[in-house]
Amino acid sequence: MGKLLYDSSGGGESFQTPPPNGHWRDPQVTSVDSNEVVDVVDQVTWENVSGLQDQQRRHLQRIHQKGVLWKHPDGESSPAAAKSVVFRLSHGGDVDPDGNCLFTASKKAMRSEIDARELRRRTVKRFLDDLGSLSSLEREGAHDTIKHMYSPDLRSGWGIHVIQEIKLLARKEDREDLDAAINKLLNLGMQREMAAEAIYKDRCIAVDDGSSWAKYMSISGSPDDEYDIISLQYTEEGLLTVDENREGHAAAFGDDIAIECLATEFKREIFVVRRHWSLSSFLFSLFFPYAHLLGILTF
Repeated sequence: MGKLLYDSSGGGESFQTPPPNGHWRDPQVTSVDSNEVVDVVDQVTWENVSGLQDQQRRHLQRIHQKGVLWKHPDGESSPAAAKSVVFRLSHGGDVDPDGNCLFTASKKAMRSEIDARELRRRTVKRFLDDLGSLSSLEREGAHDTIKHMYSPDLRSGWGIHVIQEIKLLARKEDREDLDAAINKLLNLGMQREMAAEAIYKDRCIAVDDGSSWAKYMSISGSPDDEYDIISLQYTEEGLLTVDENREGHAAAFGDDIAIECLATEFKREIFVVRRHWSLSSFLFSLFFPYAHLLGILTF
């Protein structure tokens, strides 16, 4: 289950000697607790948060104790923006571990009246608006990034991956026709997964450019969605599984593109604290230079 981190609005303070890495302040210099820090939620210590491994808990306690030093990106050129602020991330509650977790966590962290589906819709709209303003070369780069994420070339890229996944979009109104086509291949003696792979790849939409990404990221697992998500998983030996998502409940997980668009739309910075799959460490990713912070922790 994901853990939601709220932002803590710390008092602004100038730092004459920022730490070398620009992220954490040295506790020997000044403790975060010595600053005026106002938490927007009741304090819940990380010792009392369930579902964490010991090493994860220690990292989070360290982050909470030291805080995160935020420096305005225009600080050197603008005296008004020269101050740095320390933010302390606090546990703000759990979020369901489904494809909507980015948007439900964002709603909760911002205390927004906007529901998660509307946040998803506005994220997609922001993406399309920004995509339309790019040059043709930049737009091609965006398409290539999306294709690499959701329609990878299975002839390469196996250096660190055991499994690669291809995402396809099936119109809900076409599901009966797709099933009929699969059954025809079954009657010819083809195995179920091979038949499903052939039909879905031939008749469904691949997520491989900006337009198809917008369709994909609009899917919240609701009966009102236009499309269902089909997932094909592969190993180097070939097809592993076909997730046909028969009930249509699968939602598109918010990726780095969605995070950036969400941050831009609401003029916020988003910290994503991830547990690295091999190093068991926590990493910060900062998106967009705005003064309000929203913290989301995912595992």
